[in-house]
Amino acid sequence: MKQSLVAQPVDYLFFPTSLGWVTVIDGQSALQGILLGKSRASLEKELLSVRPAARLRESPRLVAARGQILEYLEGRRQAFQLELDFSFLSPFQQEVYGQLMLVPYGATISYGGLAARTGRPRAARAVGRAVAANPFLLAVPCHRVVAADGSLHGFSGGEGISTKRKLLELEGALFG
Repeated sequence: MKQSLVAQPVDYLFFPTSLGWVTVIDGQSALQGILLGKSRASLEKELLSVRPAARLRESPRLVAARGQILEYLEGRRQAFQLELDFSFLSPFQQEVYGQLMLVPYGATISYGGLAARTGRPRAARAVGRAVAANPFLLAVPCHRVVAADGSLHGFSGGEGISTKRKLLELEGALFG
């Protein structure tokens, strides 16, 4: 039986960015999370509430992830080359995130369009719930998902929709 995710040891790293604080979480074989928040303290409290054995330290994978994230936020990187652990996600979430990672830099897709890409054109709401639960902000670009009319809805990182808008502006995405 697979060891509970909560019981698995993880390392994590915090760093400030132009959009707030980022936490990158490294499991045994791949990254298990990229979170964006307003403060280091709030991110650390959230992480330790679900992963009490997490250790603050710099592993080579965490340092590489930090470098790629900073390059992206500085406009010097358009695609991430990170090992992400999807094993703890539902098959539907894995499918949604896989399709979402195919949306190119600078482009957007609607919830309905993303649902159609998964072969479930009537599952826009379920796709929305999966997108809202994305544990890999930035690397799985949930900020590229917009409403059918191009308007912006929900974003769980940083300052919410204003952060989503900044990410889309960074990428030069046109919407609405």
